[in-house]
Amino acid sequence: MNEHEGYRSPLAVRNASPQMQAIWSQQRRVSIWRRLWLALAEAEQELGLDITDEQVSQLRDHVDDIDFAAARSHEQRLRHDVMAHVHTYGDAAPAARPIIHLGATSQFVVCNCELLLLRESLQLVAAKLANAIDALGHFARSHRSLPALGFTHYQPAQPTTVGKRAAQWGHDLSLGLEEVEHRLASLRFRGVKGATGTQASFLALFDSDHQKVEHLDRLVTEKMGWPAERRFAITGQTYPRVVDGLVVAALAAVAACAAKFATDVRLLANHGELEEPFEQSQVGSSAMAYKRNPMRCERICGLCRFVIGLTQVPFTTAAEQWLERTLDDSSTRRLVLPESFLAIDGVLDLVVNVARGLVVHPLTVRANLDRQLPFLATENLLMAAVQHGADRQEVHEIIRRHSLAAAQRIKAEGADNDLLQRLGGERVFKGIDLDNVLDPTRFIGRAPEQVDAFLDEIVEPVRRRYADQMNLESKVTL
Repeated sequence: MNEHEGYRSPLAVRNASPQMQAIWSQQRRVSIWRRLWLALAEAEQELGLDITDEQVSQLRDHVDDIDFAAARSHEQRLRHDVMAHVHTYGDAAPAARPIIHLGATSQFVVCNCELLLLRESLQLVAAKLANAIDALGHFARSHRSLPALGFTHYQPAQPTTVGKRAAQWGHDLSLGLEEVEHRLASLRFRGVKGATGTQASFLALFDSDHQKVEHLDRLVTEKMGWPAERRFAITGQTYPRVVDGLVVAALAAVAACAAKFATDVRLLANHGELEEPFEQSQVGSSAMAYKRNPMRCERICGLCRFVIGLTQVPFTTAAEQWLERTLDDSSTRRLVLPESFLAIDGVLDLVVNVARGLVVHPLTVRANLDRQLPFLATENLLMAAVQHGADRQEVHEIIRRHSLAAAQRIKAEGADNDLLQRLGGERVFKGIDLDNVLDPTRFIGRAPEQVDAFLDEIVEPVRRRYADQMNLESKVTL
């Protein structure tokens, strides 16, 4: 069967980066298993077990040269993937065969490996989030003072600025980054805990020496690049499965923020104000050749919906683990953990790509604002008339009557907004500079200053924390 005759995940084919795919590859997974077996053997030798230098050397020499065909053959016979790789490793390192996996249960390699994969994946997600926040920061700075029509209930509302809106998207993503960083800081290593978490097998190996078992746990943790103080204090056979739910929930939070950004871009594209990047030969529609569809933002929204929907599975798995462990977690975790990361990885590449290439049409932004600004400015006009001696209630009624008529003309006839001309003919507005009252910069409040605060308080600290990971490649090819 060639690659076109069997199913392949669209996440791998169309969305996830090579870096994220490499993290969740079989090569990476089994290489970590072997590093764990090596670390265990080294630590057991250091603590006095009868393990030779030759055995450790052979294990070290064959960490990455994995014979996957041999492993498949062993698994067909043994019906156990971890034991299949124990035998495959033993084939490559025959002197070490008797001591591979000594005292361990399968979850020694599976759980500890997955915690390492979660950490690497979260680190990559954090770096890509930082790049997205950086890109939106640059965009927000460029358009910090460009007035734009605001919306509440998707109805015209008080103006904002294009930059303020982008700062809000970036701020949302920074909250997602905080969640990811918190999960990274909270993540613990399972360590060496034994078949049901009691460490009984290791206690037997070390003749009931509790201190040596504790030392073994610390040594293996440190050899795998994890601080010894960041171990789980207690586990069953597996690390607490609720951790998976918390990690996926953090990814879902990122997905919600990314989908909000992409949805807003889609809405503004319909208004003609903002567009995602569009390549020279890109086709928007197979039928309607003129179209420039926001397909990248639509893909962001679709993938985010998938990530958000995955959160139920790991939490349900955690809730339904019986006593020390049941195996019904395995099949779902093989799907949920890699797929959630592959999906959010593709999302963030798209977010960075769109944010770095956003196109603004200032004249359309201004035209859309001008169509609504007379209505939005009526309270200011009322105050101005009262300050010139008019009766507030009389002015309110005049504005109400003319506003309704102007709105009806716009809706029924598709005409321009003539509210200013109507009001200009009223006695109560004589002597008032209506054009000055309608200066859009008078309605944007502190939006430009809020952009500056976002850049100073959010973006710059992110840029400093991820300085060596800025400008990650985010080219979207499909």
